[in-house]
Amino acid sequence: MKRFALALTLFFTLAANLIAQADLTPLVIVKLNKSETITLKQLKTRVEMYQKQNNIQSFTAEQKKEILDAMVDEKLVVQAAQKAGMNLTDSQVNQYFLQSLSQQVGRQVTEAQFADLVKKQYNKTLDEFFKQQIGMNTTDYKNFLKNQLIAQQYVLQQKKDEIQKVACTDEEIRKFYELNKSSFVQNDMVKLFLVVVPKGTDANGAKTKATKMLNDVKEKKLTYDQIKVGSTKDNSYQGGELLIQKSALHAQQLGISYNDLIELFGRDVGYISGLNETDNDFQFYSIRAKYTAKMLGLADVVRPDTTITVYDYIKSNLTQQKQGQALIGAVQSITKSLDKPENVDRKKTGDELLKLLNW
Repeated sequence: MKRFALALTLFFTLAANLIAQADLTPLVIVKLNKSETITLKQLKTRVEMYQKQNNIQSFTAEQKKEILDAMVDEKLVVQAAQKAGMNLTDSQVNQYFLQSLSQQVGRQVTEAQFADLVKKQYNKTLDEFFKQQIGMNTTDYKNFLKNQLIAQQYVLQQKKDEIQKVACTDEEIRKFYELNKSSFVQNDMVKLFLVVVPKGTDANGAKTKATKMLNDVKEKKLTYDQIKVGSTKDNSYQGGELLIQKSALHAQQLGISYNDLIELFGRDVGYISGLNETDNDFQFYSIRAKYTAKMLGLADVVRPDTTITVYDYIKSNLTQQKQGQALIGAVQSITKSLDKPENVDRKKTGDELLKLLNW
């Protein structure tokens, strides 16, 4: 029995070693500027990342081959960029990395702050979180972002004039509007000037300060412009304008009930509230303007108190879409010109490659 158990142990150890060796199998060597090998393991990592990002259980062998080709294209463009002297510093990559994190959170955060949020919400380290979400640890993800940015900058530099010339027509803008007219609706809205005084460590002091500001506003001793300017210098309070829609979500964001929100919308312009207390602060508001719900036409502004019309908004979005398509075409054009035998050595092709991709 002991011999059988030992034999099983040796068998599984050997099998594990063979799998590990297979993962190191070189699939492609890109050598435009330097020699870089894409192994089966690297391909598996990228496939896993795409599966997690797109919530897909598995890819076919042909789809994995397409991902491998995309990895080859990426390395070709990055090597071409580096050969041309283009590169990014770690601080530039970190800046882009932090921008992407901040977009997820909805406010500016540092890497440490994001890691703290992940720890509190998921009880995971940043590496564990990224590994679960995209199949990469933090360092590998930053390297991935760096290569993507370098490749993008190189393509934009090479095809800048072609991409910038791309634009949508007036006919396309009007056709898009007609097809999506029901989406361009402005809900009932009010513009508030909201003043918030955090309690901090001195709730009584915060209440006294908020009460004085409220009384000064009512007696016209203090203007809203003065409050706004003062809030940039005095960190003990915040004051600024806020557009509120008649929706349950906005009621929740304000920390009031939906019935209270409906009551707020029934107030006239110029109304000044009393002092309201929450768990964390004291606040009051004034109604500065009201906007009724309506269907937006092409000449209407997308958002009150802005200058961007529906026409401008559609034009910008359609142009971005067409430029994105042009960018994809530019990438394909550049990689096709670079994908030559002297730059790319494909170690596994045809049926031999497809057999390796059947995992």
